[in-house]
Amino acid sequence: MSTDPEARALRRARWAITAQIAVVVSLLVAVAGAIAYGMLLSGQHADADRTLARTIQLGPGTTPPGCVWLFTPSAHAPAGPPPPGMPLPELDALVPASGDVHTERRLIDGMSHTIRVENHGGVVSQAFFEERYQIQDRASLLFGLGVAEALALLAALVSGRVLARRAIRPLEDALRRQRTFVADASHELRAPLTRLHTRAQLLARRASGRDAAELDQLVRGTRELGEVVEDLLLSAQACGERPSLVPVELGVLAEEAVAAEAVRAGEGRVRLAVTRERRPYLVQGVPTALRRVLSALLDNALGHTPPGGSIEVWLGVPDEHHVELRVRDTGVGFPQADADRIFERFARGSDGDGRRFGLGLALVREVVTGHGGTIAAAARPGTGATFTLRLLRADPTGNHA
Repeated sequence: MSTDPEARALRRARWAITAQIAVVVSLLVAVAGAIAYGMLLSGQHADADRTLARTIQLGPGTTPPGCVWLFTPSAHAPAGPPPPGMPLPELDALVPASGDVHTERRLIDGMSHTIRVENHGGVVSQAFFEERYQIQDRASLLFGLGVAEALALLAALVSGRVLARRAIRPLEDALRRQRTFVADASHELRAPLTRLHTRAQLLARRASGRDAAELDQLVRGTRELGEVVEDLLLSAQACGERPSLVPVELGVLAEEAVAAEAVRAGEGRVRLAVTRERRPYLVQGVPTALRRVLSALLDNALGHTPPGGSIEVWLGVPDEHHVELRVRDTGVGFPQADADRIFERFARGSDGDGRRFGLGLALVREVVTGHGGTIAAAARPGTGATFTLRLLRADPTGNHA
């Protein structure tokens, strides 16, 4: 079975569509069956009432239809011993006046009967209709409806599966084209990026002083960009297989990310610093992916911190199983109501300023979640924001702490 997350998602979508079609068809058949059963039951009761009324009208001198017994104070029909439990003297009290009629359904000797009691000029007649054959008809209808429901469900599953495949096929093609594009674009970008990285290295070796430091940052940036391209290429080739996690020193990554943004922070007159103890902060992760997470968080903080503000990257160990990293800024902040929405793709703020949060934070959450970690945001307008990242610790051998 394929381990591709996209393939699994498409497979789940196909089964979901199939199940929904099957449920809809089953409900339609069930509703139709319920209507048919209700109409049959209503018709049987109306027929029984008409038969009993006609039997009482004709009197005991006429033999009643099958399954019908008539009792009057002077006689009963058909002739012969009456069935056990008939008549029911207590029912006479329910029709005290001439013209009164009472109808009910009751179990007598284990069988359902329709009973009609009429008072004509002080003479009370009781007529009983045994529903044996009506019950058999209802049972036959229920059996037929059950068979129809099973056949309809089977047909719905088959047709739903076919329709689901047809509905999902364009999405499969689009995902395949997307993966092909990522692979092709990454492959085409790899060669010029390699040349750019090599030339930056040569320039860095020849330079000195401040220029050398700047060129070192350029070399690091081109290397990171090359790693991004490699990750995209590997992701497309591996069809979404989860990368292997290794022990990563999160403290070193944080210091490197801060150093990479030092020039930009200086130009914007923003103080940028790392607060950490001199201890290892090993986590389970993919170094290039976590480097991009830190870069995106710092980019977000620098983009919303005005001149004179500050950004602090803090690292700590809240418990024996996790490492925590916080990026705290003194920027414009955002309403706390947006704390979850900012991690949605292209979300807009709710404070009326139309602010868009773009893709960066959404991708950050995807990477963090893929690492088995969590990320949360806390802020208030005008007082800055804090992003708290929590990842699983790892020991130096690569096992979870």
